[in-house]
Amino acid sequence: MNFEIVTDSCCNLTEDMIDEFGLHILPLTFLVDGQQRYSYLKGERTDLAQFYTMMREGKVITTSLPNLSESETLIRSLLAAGRDVLYLGFSSGLSGTYEAISLLCDQLAAEYPDRTVLTCDTLAASGGQGLLVWYAVQHARAGESIEAVHEWVEQNKLHLAHWFTVDDLMFLFRGGRVSRTSAWAGTLLNIKPVMHVDDEGHLIPLEKVRGRKKSLNALVDHMEKTAITPISEQMVFITHGDCLEDAEYVADQVKERFGVHDVVINYVDPVIGAHSGPGTMALFFLASARK
Repeated sequence: MNFEIVTDSCCNLTEDMIDEFGLHILPLTFLVDGQQRYSYLKGERTDLAQFYTMMREGKVITTSLPNLSESETLIRSLLAAGRDVLYLGFSSGLSGTYEAISLLCDQLAAEYPDRTVLTCDTLAASGGQGLLVWYAVQHARAGESIEAVHEWVEQNKLHLAHWFTVDDLMFLFRGGRVSRTSAWAGTLLNIKPVMHVDDEGHLIPLEKVRGRKKSLNALVDHMEKTAITPISEQMVFITHGDCLEDAEYVADQVKERFGVHDVVINYVDPVIGAHSGPGTMALFFLASARK
């Protein structure tokens, strides 16, 4: 690639992909009982199973934006080395991350007028953001300019479908996504929400099903309704909140029903997982529309 791609840790790409693509990751932070931790550190593999164990144990977890000073140091170093920068950020509908880093990029672009600095609010999260980054890398590797790659992401980001479900509604209640009454009633009745990320980048509950297996199947059903054909040729991402067996079940369904060959499974990172909880399951693919 003749330019650098910068994103943040909410992209939920695997460490191997980050290394292979030469990506630059801005780590968001989270606090466990007041102790700050990074959701991503290059070269260090975070024990995400342990993170979800802490959630199950009732640890108090809060989240925060990337460290702006460290983010500036990284992006400035790329520009000073004569590299152009494309920043693909976590949805502004879910976090202030994009706004903060976009403003920083504008300031640095003014300091380096000979360099190109472009930003994109992906309006995406987790593997949705990661899949957009994956496509951006493919276009860059094909020799496209930074402007062309930026334009492709802008034109296609609302075709990146996100379908989520969670196993425990109480975590969504704590994050302000559902009411206490809905959370308690849903728990008692074994109701599982099926949600998506809308065109404004917000996580929106769309339907309710009874039982975990039905909620997992509902994700794949939505893929059947909207996925761009030929589905079999798509790259598909799945992320999970420490429920690998369920993730593999969804992957098998995608492969069996649509003939998909390329499925990448990874954890939901701590910053998103802190709000959605253990048992989160998400499916991402290109679609005619997000809903």
